[in-house]
Amino acid sequence: MAAIYNFYQVNERLACAGQPREGQLASIAEEGYETIINLGLHDGKYALADEAASVKALGMTYCYIPVQFDNPRLDELDAFITEMRLQTGKKVFVHCAANYRASCFTGLYLLATDQLTVDEMNDLINNIWQPDTVWQQFIDDGVDHLVK
Repeated sequence: MAAIYNFYQVNERLACAGQPREGQLASIAEEGYETIINLGLHDGKYALADEAASVKALGMTYCYIPVQFDNPRLDELDAFITEMRLQTGKKVFVHCAANYRASCFTGLYLLATDQLTVDEMNDLINNIWQPDTVWQQFIDDGVDHLVK
C-alpha cells in the first residue's frame, strides 16, 4: 500500500491516498477494502480509463464524488459524509489525484463524527500537505459548517 502515492492509513478501517494505478486496485482489494471513494475527476490526467468498472470487477463498491480542486464545495462535503455514514463498518479507501482533496474531506468527516478534534484533523491534513488559501478557506468553512 505504501507504493500508492501519498498513502495514509488513518485507522484499521480507513485510508486516504492519491490516485492508485490500475494494478494497485487489486492490492487495495486484497487488503480487505470494501469501498473506494474517488474525489478526483474522471477526465483528469491521473484518472484511470474506467476506475468504476475495475473496482466493481474486484468486488468492491465504487463511489464517485467529483470535486473541482480549485472550487471545493460544502455540498460535496455533505455528500461525502453521507456516503461515509452509509459505509459504516466497512473498510474504506478514499482517494483523489494527490491525497489533497481526500485528506481534507477525510479529516472533516472524522471531525463531523467526533473521531478527531480540530487540532487532530489539522495534524492529519498537514501530515500530507500544506493547504493553499482555497483549501484552507474550505477547511475553515467546513469546520464552521459541521460544528454548528
